[in-house]
Amino acid sequence: MVELHNWLVELREGLSDKAYALGWAAVKALPGSLSECLFNQAADVIARCKDFTQLRRNLARVIGVDGPEEVPDGLVRDSIRSYARYWREAFCLPTMNIEERFSELDISVTGKEHITHALEKGHGVILALPHSGNWDMAGVWLVQTVGTFTTVAERLKPESLYQRFVDYRESLGFDVVPLTGGAVAPMQRLREALSHNGVVCLLGERDLRARGVEVVFFGEKTRMPAGPAKLAIDTGAVLCPVHCWYTSRGWGIRIEEPLDTSRGVEFTTQKLANVFEKNIAQHPADWHLLQPLWLKDLSAGHLSHIEEGVKRLEREKDD
Repeated sequence: MVELHNWLVELREGLSDKAYALGWAAVKALPGSLSECLFNQAADVIARCKDFTQLRRNLARVIGVDGPEEVPDGLVRDSIRSYARYWREAFCLPTMNIEERFSELDISVTGKEHITHALEKGHGVILALPHSGNWDMAGVWLVQTVGTFTTVAERLKPESLYQRFVDYRESLGFDVVPLTGGAVAPMQRLREALSHNGVVCLLGERDLRARGVEVVFFGEKTRMPAGPAKLAIDTGAVLCPVHCWYTSRGWGIRIEEPLDTSRGVEFTTQKLANVFEKNIAQHPADWHLLQPLWLKDLSAGHLSHIEEGVKRLEREKDD
């Protein structure tokens, strides 16, 4: 039975890799207007055929309604369309004319001066953002503006799929560090980048390693990664929240003012969560979070994993 389960997992992972490979090949071969139409139609069908209960729970908190059943169907449809647009653009990005797109991107960015001022201080800058809009497109703008930056990637399964995404992002000029399984711990690589006055970008609202800190987010408790705040405090780097969203034919990217990190990791992470909350509320459809995030929604197994992570951190502090 165990062998059958393992075989099914391997089959599913292999099919996932082949599906992404097919997506990359197909979208690159289609005219942009046709791929946009097809992705929107597919998103609309999926939004009608699935209930997306967890997405509705997440959006209910964002828009301030009592429950998932009160989330408008139109917002769910727009959310799935936004998510589909991210993937359509991801499949197209490797073949885009970046130089032509740069002027369009550059116009859409506000708060550029915060990066300039941070780098003038000489300790690097950390840009922390949620999974909203097209963060890869923001990365393209950043590479064209200041050069290569360092980021961390979740280790997807199978390995071939993870490597496909690493190759894709590195082709855009990103320096990608694996969250797990790398030759060097990710925090060490990030510190090295900042020690050379580099730029680090971190997606910061999902605590993937159960090593985060508790925050209040849209009125409820969850946990967010401590990494952005801890890195800024340990290295003296400037920490700026960033938000990405979609406009009808383009992108919006806002770099916020630096956060005050003088009051510790927990306080700084809560301040970061507050900025995320404000920005997500302005563009709820573009927040691509279909998974459980709040503690109230997590399974018993996930909560147990978090509890173990908290105990592990406490032991590390004692040592």
